[in-house]
Amino acid sequence: MSDDKTHWKRLINPDYIGAYALPPGMDMTVEIVSVGREKVVVTGGKKEDHTVVRLKGQKPLILNSTNSKSIARLYGPYIEDWAGKRITLFASTAKLAGETVECLRIRPSVTEKQKPNIADARLDAAIESIKAGNYTVEKLNSQFFLTLEQDDKVKAALAPKQEEQPQEQGAENA
Repeated sequence: MSDDKTHWKRLINPDYIGAYALPPGMDMTVEIVSVGREKVVVTGGKKEDHTVVRLKGQKPLILNSTNSKSIARLYGPYIEDWAGKRITLFASTAKLAGETVECLRIRPSVTEKQKPNIADARLDAAIESIKAGNYTVEKLNSQFFLTLEQDDKVKAALAPKQEEQPQEQGAENA
């Protein structure tokens, strides 16, 4: 995922996490908050029932059969037992309607070694340091795990600001 670009799939269904949310070649270990059936708005505005995993600090994950089985192998078949448990997501590919597409998969074991989360106060200090030229976004991403919200905060803080155009003199008197 590039620091200054938006993957097109983020716009298709921005309410749910997908493979595009992971840094290239990296896993993401997350905690399950809850699992249940929910109405999901799919392509074309149609509503369908899907199993959805709510994740701590991340967007929810629409759970397919493959990933359901992966979690069941880790923690048993009962979704009530999955809350509070950690899973490791990784980007993969699958065949869908004859086409190879990106997808999220769940590792058969939880990867405990991961970058630490960054507290909001420390993130704010990092942003100021980047603005001052003493730190880089690349270094921030290599040292810390950022939630999507934190990643968006960094992008917004570093985006070039549009300067206001001064109003033309005399336009008020016309």
